[in-house]
Amino acid sequence: MKINQLILPFLFITQLLEAENWSSFRGPTGMGVTEKIIPTSWNTDSILWKKSISGEGQSSAVEAGNKIFLTASENSGDKRSLLCFSKKEGKLLWQKTVNYKGEEYSHRMNGWCTPTPATEGDRVVAFFGPAGMHCFNTDGRKIWELQLGDFPGSWGAAASPIIIDGIVYQNCDSMGPSRLIAITLETGKILWDTPRVEKPRGGWSTPICITANKRKQLILNGEYGVRGYDINHGKELWFCKGFNGRGSPIPFYGNGLLYVVNGKPGDLYAVSPKGLGDVTKSHLKWHAKRNGGRDLPSPMMLNDMVLVTSMSGVITCYDAKNGKTHWIDRLQGAFSGSPIVTSKHYYVQSESGTTYVILPNKKNLKIISQNKISDDVEEIFRATLSPIDGKIYTRSNKFLYCISSE
Repeated sequence: MKINQLILPFLFITQLLEAENWSSFRGPTGMGVTEKIIPTSWNTDSILWKKSISGEGQSSAVEAGNKIFLTASENSGDKRSLLCFSKKEGKLLWQKTVNYKGEEYSHRMNGWCTPTPATEGDRVVAFFGPAGMHCFNTDGRKIWELQLGDFPGSWGAAASPIIIDGIVYQNCDSMGPSRLIAITLETGKILWDTPRVEKPRGGWSTPICITANKRKQLILNGEYGVRGYDINHGKELWFCKGFNGRGSPIPFYGNGLLYVVNGKPGDLYAVSPKGLGDVTKSHLKWHAKRNGGRDLPSPMMLNDMVLVTSMSGVITCYDAKNGKTHWIDRLQGAFSGSPIVTSKHYYVQSESGTTYVILPNKKNLKIISQNKISDDVEEIFRATLSPIDGKIYTRSNKFLYCISSE
């Protein structure tokens, strides 16, 4: 496989993408990177199929074999379902519903099915916050379930599970005791359970796995900053203090640095994951002013540029080496979902369903295409795009779409 510019700085991404399988939130790296050739322009005629979803949710589509999975909730979270569709025509193959009788409050921009499911082999795992984690095989047979706590607060759950070599990792942040846990995929047994010092407010981010100093670690954003954890034992290795709060966006790892934004208005910063303990003074390489207010979309790095799109649509291009601002511009619309990138392009979808495809450069905002698939003003797109088998899958609060340029 040819190693392109995007992945030269970090070999671990190359290894993950060699057999790319979009099996968890934002793909094999957890950072929205794809090597597949995917469409750069489309319209309503490009929709191969569009299927109604019973219930609402913000989880993204993931794959296992010839099947697509996502989640949806009904009756304010009383019913939470894992849905399985066929890739070919979008037929609903099965739906497994968990009934939840407890009370769970959730923010109006969150809901009860934001976490994206994760797959490995013939297993699929769905996390429903206080309604538990549930593992099925890809034919819909229940394997195990596990209760992970009450998740108190008014925000709801949002972090997605990831699966690495038969182990499920789950961030259990809440407005109360928070923790990061590791669970065996086959049995549902908890292997380690690490408290997180994110009280009184968690970060709701999904962890990513990186290798630094020949050491695998889980990277997790949070209310107070970004942390690295030993993947084998869950021990916190290092911490870098952030500049405001929330810690919802997932960091991006490239050129040996993690690029991090807070969530609430605050700086973009770059930190080396090679230290131990509090590395705020020793390994924080630079920080740069953010523009546009709140950030939900995660930062992305491509060809020595870092791009960040705010919730309000302000997009800023930074120099990845020193944080210098190359340019600031604006996209039309509101943005909740995170971007994806190929070796050349940056894709980000607005809440109205318009996806901007951008050619990153250091001079100005260069939009290759604006691609809209719905004129329904009541249809809201807050999930992240999923590039699968050369096609693009996306979901709104009403429908699941499969898009192709062919």
